[in-house]
Amino acid sequence: MRTASPRGCARGAAVGVLLVLSVVDLEVASEEGYSVWPPAAVLVTGLAAVLWPPHRRPAWLTPQRRTAVPALLSVLYSVMTYVLDEETPFGPGETVVLLCLLHVAVRHCPPRWAVACGALNAGALLLSPVRYFHTLWTVDAAALDLAAVILIGLTAGAAAYRRSLDYRRNVTIADTRREERLAIAADLHDFVAHHVTGILVQTQMARMMATTAPTPTSTTMPPGLDPVLAGIERAATEALASMRRTVGVLREAGPDADRRPVGDLAGIADLTEAFTTPSPTLTVDAPDDLPHEVQAAAFRVVQESLTNVRRHAADATTVTVAVRHDAGRLDVTVTDDGRGGTQLPAEAHGGGFGLVGLTERVTALGGTLDTGPRPASPGWRVRASLPTNGRARRG
Repeated sequence: MRTASPRGCARGAAVGVLLVLSVVDLEVASEEGYSVWPPAAVLVTGLAAVLWPPHRRPAWLTPQRRTAVPALLSVLYSVMTYVLDEETPFGPGETVVLLCLLHVAVRHCPPRWAVACGALNAGALLLSPVRYFHTLWTVDAAALDLAAVILIGLTAGAAAYRRSLDYRRNVTIADTRREERLAIAADLHDFVAHHVTGILVQTQMARMMATTAPTPTSTTMPPGLDPVLAGIERAATEALASMRRTVGVLREAGPDADRRPVGDLAGIADLTEAFTTPSPTLTVDAPDDLPHEVQAAAFRVVQESLTNVRRHAADATTVTVAVRHDAGRLDVTVTDDGRGGTQLPAEAHGGGFGLVGLTERVTALGGTLDTGPRPASPGWRVRASLPTNGRARRG
């Protein structure tokens, strides 16, 4: 059984008070011999505008209509009473309803309509003493209007403050989405660049192997060319898949679309398997139920490291990838024995987020990233340590 929240209890109490005050208005009018239909029309319209559930509210019932129509009925009631020189009461129920509608107008109406509808509700509230005093220049009427002015100021001020909070919240959400899209743009480059770099390397290998054919017109495929071409096809397919997923996020596809680029511990095996010449040695000693953001960061560390091997250490003969989980931390280490040789054209270097973006991603989770030459042998080492025990900062 669900228990009522304090906010729900407060809302229910406020609705109850509003209904009781409205009944008081009608009781006073009835006991003093006045017609209850005019105040009933104002109260029913106002209560419907205030209490209509948002999820059941029709599209045509805009904040402008919700706040303007009851206020117009109240003004019309006051003017008709004054013109007909009749004395009718005004009660606390209508006052509270008009104040609620003033709050709705200032907070939810478009800027221009907020001023107009707010002024209309304030005017209806200030005009209501005319029904009883037939003028606003008596001491009693002036005292009531002074109290009404104070209530109008407090209500409008509270509504304007909440409107400013809503605006700041929307700005914060928009900034967060913009930052997320920038991060996704970084993923777009790094995910696709990894595979495209592989296409460049393997294509160059295929061209060199093709030149070893016996004659220029020979149709015989040199030995070993078929696996290389298969690797090109696989890398191109992965590039298109990564591009499609990430671009789908940037274009805000439907709510059921896959909005997150794939990257986890299971994907590291596919990543290393697709990396050829040399084939990396992979060791994974970690559970598969780690937080997704930790697994995605580990995947990115391996991906960026292998990409850098292709770019800057094409002469490497050994590449080792180790993923280990111990004492609440996931350690990811990628080493190679390359000496800096590369066969990539100059256009394939630079221009990416690289290790700078990778460092930001790792440190955002409370981890550390160390990169540099191997201490006792030639080559390069990338090592990331990520917390997995809940202390990681999550955005």
